[in-house]
Amino acid sequence: MSVAEPIKLEHAYCLCPLETFVACAHQMLDPATPEPVLCSMEPKLMAQLPALRALGLFELFEVRDPALRAWLDDELTKLTV
Repeated sequence: MSVAEPIKLEHAYCLCPLETFVACAHQMLDPATPEPVLCSMEPKLMAQLPALRALGLFELFEVRDPALRAWLDDELTKLTV
């Protein structure tokens, strides 16, 4: 996935939480993604966390990217506080 083809999520209500999460995570992990796009992906990714946690996704799967995993751990901790 490249910056030349940014993910368009204006119809995110049509995507399931997992699809939205994966699309946003791919954008966030792409080193060519510009900062403004990263900033727009973060809240979209965060909005999916309650549903994904309720589904038990993070008990079944682990994010392999260390930076994204640390960010997710922080955000998931905030949801439980």
